[in-house]
Amino acid sequence: MKKSLLFIAFFPVLVLAGQTLAAEPLLDADWVGTNLQRPGVVFLDVRGKREFGNAHIPGAVHTDYGGKKGWRVNKGGVKGLLPDTDYLQALIGGLGVDNKTHVVVVAGGYSAGEMAKAARLYWTFKVLGHDEVSILDGGMTGYFADRANPLAKGKSKPRPKTFTARMNAKLLATAEDVKRALDGGAALIDNRSNDQFLGINKSGSVKRPGTLPGAKNVPGVWLTRNGGGAFRDASAISKLYETAGAPTEGPVINFCNTGHWASLGWFVSYEILGNKRTRMYDGSLAEWTTDPANPVERRVKLP
Repeated sequence: MKKSLLFIAFFPVLVLAGQTLAAEPLLDADWVGTNLQRPGVVFLDVRGKREFGNAHIPGAVHTDYGGKKGWRVNKGGVKGLLPDTDYLQALIGGLGVDNKTHVVVVAGGYSAGEMAKAARLYWTFKVLGHDEVSILDGGMTGYFADRANPLAKGKSKPRPKTFTARMNAKLLATAEDVKRALDGGAALIDNRSNDQFLGINKSGSVKRPGTLPGAKNVPGVWLTRNGGGAFRDASAISKLYETAGAPTEGPVINFCNTGHWASLGWFVSYEILGNKRTRMYDGSLAEWTTDPANPVERRVKLP
């Protein structure tokens, strides 16, 4: 009898302890409705200012994906890199987020490319050691689908807090890591469109067309249903990886042009497929191709 009473006494403690575990990677609109007034939850909206002002989740906070106060910076002529830690700490704290906050990243949800914004912020929080982060599956497009879901208008006014980074460098791949991968250290997955992967077309952010030698191509638009804002499930993604000849387990480095599409690929591999040995090459081909000595494979050569 005493043992039973002891368990009952400690049961609330166990429940509370369970709440401190890492947040679910993907949440739906129903979860949003249930947790709108929940203390410690911040909905971080990465859409444009006008879109946000016209309609957003009540209490949501707007943040620029790019721009002067955005989440990516240019360094040494390379676009879209992870900013310095001090900058990110100030940015995140200014958005009303501290180390106890559950961040729910909200993108537009009208395309896979838009969801890559959410994945990029998600990856950034994880690199900073903040596991209490989720993505709204389907984004605002999915949220708008139910007209009963509450909406607000106007600007956001977050109360600044203090955020302290605890870097998790295991999620971040460097050019040196890529060089080791070329010798068999890890599989390389290119999340760009197939035309760029083959070297038919080239982004203006890279110096040379083509891909990393031996890379497999899993385009980011494959990873959401019909290229929209809803992620495919693990079974469908595994089949797509099989089609591309890409591994679903073991050491993997995702890359693209500037780390945008690769963020989506990293999220899918790391969270949906559960491959915790997945890293993302932040500099991607924008950095790699600045060094003429770094090899690039062009599978379709045009005059």
